[in-house]
Amino acid sequence: MKLYVAPGPNSYRVRIFMAEKGISLPLVELDYGKREHKSPEFLKLNSLGQVPVLVLDDGTVITESVAICRYLEAVHPTPPLFGSDPASQGKIEMWNRRMENEVFATIGNVTLHTDEFFKERVIQVPAFAEAQKRMIPGKWAWLDREMSDGRPYLAGDEFSIADISGMVTLWLSEVFSYEVPADLPHVQRWNARLRRRPSWNA
Repeated sequence: MKLYVAPGPNSYRVRIFMAEKGISLPLVELDYGKREHKSPEFLKLNSLGQVPVLVLDDGTVITESVAICRYLEAVHPTPPLFGSDPASQGKIEMWNRRMENEVFATIGNVTLHTDEFFKERVIQVPAFAEAQKRMIPGKWAWLDREMSDGRPYLAGDEFSIADISGMVTLWLSEVFSYEVPADLPHVQRWNARLRRRPSWNA
């Protein structure tokens, strides 16, 4: 079994997940500069030319970061990061989707529609990127209101895949200078808690 990765949030999400589980896998690190993610050999694994990609011992290929994490959860169920009962599983799924759709995607859209790297992937619309950029502070403010109940993690008392998506979002926001506003105490408390986890440096 081996995992193909490259710099970026989706590979980072799987690496955090593995660190939280104590999982070690052989890594194949692709070089974007050499366009290894677009090589004929790699496109046989993932026709989209994107990472991460997990190749199982029997040759089965799993792409998409959350799908890979779900596979790893099934193989290594402890600690449970997708929930341990129906209610927690539903809440974690809800908050993982909310983090992805409301915050991560908003920040990601700015990058997708402005960065040279993504010119081949999307038809870039700078005006859309600018509109998304203006929405970022409001997205963080929404999350701050949601976390004003004092819960330590997105879905409640337990750290989960939703918080891992949050870590990736916080990393992305920092890389592109869209940091969490300082006047949002509940998100800042959660932010500080996540950064103290050893997996932050996965």
